[in-house]
Amino acid sequence: MTQNTNEKLKIFLANPRGFCAGVDRAIKIVELALIKFGSPVYVRHEIVHNRYVVEGLETKGAIFVDELDEVPEDAPVVFSAHGVPKSVPAEANRRNMVYLDATCPLVSKVHKQVERHKARGRHILMIGHQGHPEVIGTMGQVETGSMTLIETVDDVAALDADEFADLSYVTQTTLSVDDTIDIIDALEDKFPKLKSPKKEDICYATTNRQIAVKALAKQAEKVIIIGAPNSSNSRRLVEVSEKEGCPARLVQRATDLDMDWLAGVASVGISAGASAPEILVEEVITALKQQYQATVELITTAEENIVFKVPALLKDIA
Repeated sequence: MTQNTNEKLKIFLANPRGFCAGVDRAIKIVELALIKFGSPVYVRHEIVHNRYVVEGLETKGAIFVDELDEVPEDAPVVFSAHGVPKSVPAEANRRNMVYLDATCPLVSKVHKQVERHKARGRHILMIGHQGHPEVIGTMGQVETGSMTLIETVDDVAALDADEFADLSYVTQTTLSVDDTIDIIDALEDKFPKLKSPKKEDICYATTNRQIAVKALAKQAEKVIIIGAPNSSNSRRLVEVSEKEGCPARLVQRATDLDMDWLAGVASVGISAGASAPEILVEEVITALKQQYQATVELITTAEENIVFKVPALLKDIA
């Protein structure tokens, strides 16, 4: 790495950034399960979308699997923060397994909303991305055919306005707020009687991090988002910055930094997706300070103090 220590760089650091309450809770559930039950504790899918976090838990004795059939009968298993279809806990109960559900409580609220809509005879539209674990989990709360996935405004145009007598919608919690608004506006134009979710069902952390990145984009020449490539909320932060006219890149950690991309830049904004630990933010800042005469200014757009409780099974050691 070429040293440019004579060059000055102003770092604007977003606040809030990084871990949200749901991610904190999910990781804590795995760590407490390891204390309570000992190693190994199995985890269905990545507990959160971050390899650093996953590998750290693996060193403590967690084993990550794709499906329950990879978990021994007598071993405890944790479900990831993204949520699971109802068929997963049903299978765990059938096998008399000890399981802990680390689904983010805000995702669980969406699941309950889906159940309420279904109970009232409504067809449900799911605004989200095909194949994302949260979408799979949410759509798996009801039987096949009860929900339709909407990814774009074009998908709204393709819907038959006469096919559904009573419609409602829910959203993937990690979507771009701006993109969601476009789809919702199109839906409400086409279906005036569409039932919308309650405001409190929207993920506060996704919204807060996107607002913070918009603030960064107004002050910095370029923006760095720390997060995994399979993290939906991290990728959305990159898009938010670029829509504000500020070039942005997603990096997993300091070794991914492209100093050539930063050549000649006097200021850079830094934020992190909701599943990226603060240690990786500090690592990136340290690398920039080694490369430049870098100073850091905190840009605060919201204060977060939300904490979610762990499952009752772990409260004795929490």
